[in-house]
Amino acid sequence: MKRVVVFGAGLVVRAHVRYLLDHGFHVTVASRTVSKAEDILDGHPHGTPMAYDITEEPERLEAIIADHDLAVSLLPWQFHAQVARACLDTGTNMVTTSYVKDDMAALDEEARSKGVILLNEIGVDPGIDHMTAMKVIHRVQAEGGEITTFQSYCGGLPAPEANDNPYGYKFSWSPRGVLLAGLNNARYRRDARVEEVPGQELFDHVWPASVVIEGEETVLEGYPNRDSMPYTETYGIDPRDVMFRGTLRFPGWCAAMKQVARLGWLRTDEIEGLEGRSYADLTARLAGATETSNLKAKVAAHLGIPADGPELAKMEWLGLLGDDPLPGPKAPVDILTARMLEKMSYSEGERDMLVLQHTFVAEFPDRVEHITSTMIDFGIPGGDSSMNRTVGLPAAVGARFILEGRFSQPGVIVPVMPEFYEPALEELERLGIQFSEETEVVGRT
Repeated sequence: MKRVVVFGAGLVVRAHVRYLLDHGFHVTVASRTVSKAEDILDGHPHGTPMAYDITEEPERLEAIIADHDLAVSLLPWQFHAQVARACLDTGTNMVTTSYVKDDMAALDEEARSKGVILLNEIGVDPGIDHMTAMKVIHRVQAEGGEITTFQSYCGGLPAPEANDNPYGYKFSWSPRGVLLAGLNNARYRRDARVEEVPGQELFDHVWPASVVIEGEETVLEGYPNRDSMPYTETYGIDPRDVMFRGTLRFPGWCAAMKQVARLGWLRTDEIEGLEGRSYADLTARLAGATETSNLKAKVAAHLGIPADGPELAKMEWLGLLGDDPLPGPKAPVDILTARMLEKMSYSEGERDMLVLQHTFVAEFPDRVEHITSTMIDFGIPGGDSSMNRTVGLPAAVGARFILEGRFSQPGVIVPVMPEFYEPALEELERLGIQFSEETEVVGRT
């Protein structure tokens, strides 16, 4: 029986682990909180919970991996290269859902020479987005067409009936990661011009995005997701008009988070002297105020926004202007994470929703097509969230294909080759993760 070790026991692990167990693999779940691993495995005879903290016992990592046929890293992204290093030293294949960072990319040549597969970006975004985009791109190219516009949006959101708080958002994956993504620099091409966006201006670049959700047209807002331009090389296209990858949220999120970030609530440095203080005390401190009286007006003046506007109303709803005592952390982003988890988590039986939509303009020798490819997936009340399934299952399928010898290309790779994505998308469709595609001829050439 082939053995897999999964590092991490967070919000996207359960469906991943169950798929591997259901397909006859032994799965070790290694987590610093062993009770989480035990809960995920639920006593399965081919599952082993393991207490392991990579920050406390890095010397154990190589031995753990050597005892398995494949390693899956669902840890925070900064640990992936460390896991990959141990995989290269033991000749073990690896799967992760995260973006390829420079330290991971630097391992490509060694991985190729050692015949080790380091499969990255095999979640939903990145992951399913790559595979479904490449399915359309390769079809267009095979028919002699050229992609002149590529736009892709993805967002994990509350289902419409669960969208009941002022931010229009609830957490289905790493809350800290969601918040810190609001500080990312971005780059994209729009109207045939490349735009460079510093992190502090990210939420100024917002466009409406219309999708049909359960039969009703819904207008969301989208903003840039990191650097879109390297994907011209990854996808083998160079659209002259638009090359854009973005994140979707319900309207109002960007304006609200822009002010939260400007105020300093996304700071990652620790602030001393917060013991016994309230949220209002910290907000006043971030706004440069010496005390909390008339705090809303002081924050409004500091930010240069109306005191009676929606952005401050959202902060007030969250309790950032209130007298509740601060939790343990000292970094503002960690304090904010704790507060948002308290106020913006899914209740029992609520559904989350994953919306992923690509739009293309493709020019052929005789016509111009507008192509839309859309996935709208919902969580299962009382079961797995959509985020759990759409992140965890693609990675599990990738792990299965490697373990069964169905995919063997070594190196630091992402899932853009047809020999991988075609059977992977078929398997995901069997699991209920499906896309619809619409094509309209919009001109003749």
